[in-house]
Amino acid sequence: MRAIEIRGKGGPEVLALADRPVPACGAGEVLVRVAAAGVNRPDVQQRKGLYPPPPGVTDIPGLDIAGIVEAAAPDIAWPRPGDAVCALVSGGGYAEFCAVPAAQCMPIPRSFSFTEAATLPEVFFTAWNNVFWLGRIAEGETLLVQGGTSGVGLAAIQMARALRGATVIATASSAEKRAVCLAYGAHHAVDYREADWPEQVRALAGGGVDVILDGQGGDYTPLHMSLLAMDGRLVLIASHRAPKAEISTRDIYIRRLTLTGSTLRSRPAEYKGRIARELVQQVWPLLEDGRIRSHICGIHRLEDAAAAQAVLDANAQIGKLVLIVSDLAETVPEPRT
Repeated sequence: MRAIEIRGKGGPEVLALADRPVPACGAGEVLVRVAAAGVNRPDVQQRKGLYPPPPGVTDIPGLDIAGIVEAAAPDIAWPRPGDAVCALVSGGGYAEFCAVPAAQCMPIPRSFSFTEAATLPEVFFTAWNNVFWLGRIAEGETLLVQGGTSGVGLAAIQMARALRGATVIATASSAEKRAVCLAYGAHHAVDYREADWPEQVRALAGGGVDVILDGQGGDYTPLHMSLLAMDGRLVLIASHRAPKAEISTRDIYIRRLTLTGSTLRSRPAEYKGRIARELVQQVWPLLEDGRIRSHICGIHRLEDAAAAQAVLDANAQIGKLVLIVSDLAETVPEPRT
């Protein structure tokens, strides 16, 4: 099968098209013929040598796919061969075939093409895990999304507002990106390049922010803690600014703050399967009726994966980038029962 390899640590130029064996379908798994695959920042981190795949996981990058089930292990009731699915995977998405635990598969929302469906798993899983499970966003609370036009950011903005009636503040670096944040449901959008952005957020939040979703870390961590309300939760999903920060532990217990974070890649299939079920129950209906949307900012062929990742390197993306793996990518699958 055609697949993208990472040939050494470095820039997008280390990505190369290669011929790889079709992966085996193990117990509890299905083999998916991939039509389209999402491109995510963790793929870039893997390319740079900063986010290696978990033990036993393929070195082929790619964390979300959409396609048709080619084969299923005997112990699998759903999905079955012929079913159209999108799925969160631990690796292997940049390829014509990908083996994935069945628990991590979801039906493609009605009227979504394979290309559109490939934008969903990684960002919606991540936003659900961090904002709803770890951040425990409650009805009417305030959410700050640091980097609102990432795929995860746009998913978090929309779900928090649609499902919790949250007041959402997002940050973004350009007027265009801030306009997108507002168009996707943020109540306020702040330019984080301005020196007084924390004061702007503090004024907008009034009594403080209840939940902050942050992928920057470093020196932003104490700033974010200062913006939290009593019982506030700061959830870290990356550390692009720096891996370390100096914080006041006294603030944590005096103000009853929660400082937490996560990665999903090494979580077991059962954990990811619980998220998949909740997304299908609570979020998929909102995708199907248009109350929640996915934003695609670029579509590339599989062999052009380097060009897609270069967009992420330049921080020029708004929403998701997608790789077209087969000619089925732009088609809308027929729903199956």
